[in-house]
Amino acid sequence: MRHLINIYRLGTKEFYSLWHDKILLVVICWVFTGGIYVIGTATSQELHHAPIAVVDEDASALSVRIIQAFYGPYFQPARVIPLAAVDGELDAGRSIFVLDIPPHFERDVLAGKQPDIQVNIDATCMSQAFIGAVYIQNIIANEVAAFVAWGQQTPQLPIALATRVKFNPNLTSSWFGSVMEIINNITLLSILLVGTALVREREHGTLEHLMVMPLSATEILLAKIWPTSLVILFSVTVSLYGVVRGALGVPLAGSIPLFLFGTLLQFFATACIGIFLGTISRNMPQFGLLMILVILPLQMLSGSISPRESMPVVVQDIMLAAPTTHFVSLAQAILYRGADFSLVWPRFLAIAAIGVVFFGLALALFRRSLAQSR
Repeated sequence: MRHLINIYRLGTKEFYSLWHDKILLVVICWVFTGGIYVIGTATSQELHHAPIAVVDEDASALSVRIIQAFYGPYFQPARVIPLAAVDGELDAGRSIFVLDIPPHFERDVLAGKQPDIQVNIDATCMSQAFIGAVYIQNIIANEVAAFVAWGQQTPQLPIALATRVKFNPNLTSSWFGSVMEIINNITLLSILLVGTALVREREHGTLEHLMVMPLSATEILLAKIWPTSLVILFSVTVSLYGVVRGALGVPLAGSIPLFLFGTLLQFFATACIGIFLGTISRNMPQFGLLMILVILPLQMLSGSISPRESMPVVVQDIMLAAPTTHFVSLAQAILYRGADFSLVWPRFLAIAAIGVVFFGLALALFRRSLAQSR
């Protein structure tokens, strides 16, 4: 009981320290609210109501079909303009894309020729221009292929391939990016907050005060972990309900409490990494440099930015020792596919085991550091 009281009282000191650090409080509030919203809306990987115009010099059934193929939410309804208005359309910024369908386009297509459609693009909208060019190419190719097949009345094959996206039908990037940004922020802040709390004790000289008290190294470390875990847990809950589900309208299929339980395990594992880095760091700049070397692989190679299947097998095997790899997997399974505990318990077990290993390493190193300071 005495150990629990010591951990509780030391933890309340961390609450006071965090409350008086207004800049850090602002950072925590921003990354779980405005930061998530900005990532979910401003970094879209698809078109969104892109303005497009068409010069129809063919005036055929095929050209009309191509014009009508551009619709929302990716494109605005295509406007037909004369050829002389192309330069003014792009210069004024009224359209990002202007298509020029040449004369006799339908006749040449039916004759087996390969006529070209000129696509004029306002490249000042760089991301939209790059993505839109691919969209336009695919749309035109599909419409031409369907028109030729209908005109020739080719018999249908007995088997047809139909692709359906189950968990994100419109492939909306905000549905993926917002949740993955929460995971990245959990990893970042857990290492940052716990590690800096330990480094700050050493820089301010208060670590020596703790050493003369009847406290064990385990009590000191656990007192650094549990207060910050409650702050992160509260912030993640607000972010999921208020920003992801509320402001961004992302449908979360699974149990949010189950995900929050996984968040606690993830925080414990990554906080132990932060303690490990804070123990071997002598000052805040050194801790910041070490943190950069650790946080980048944890975020970039865990599957939150790019699929793990696209990485070399050696990298995939190495990253199994990182808690973020398992956390990303269970988060996607719970929040996107509605998986329950019976399906994701191996991931929970892996995160807990990694956390225990890192806690043991951090505790041994912290005890060694205290012994050298005495």
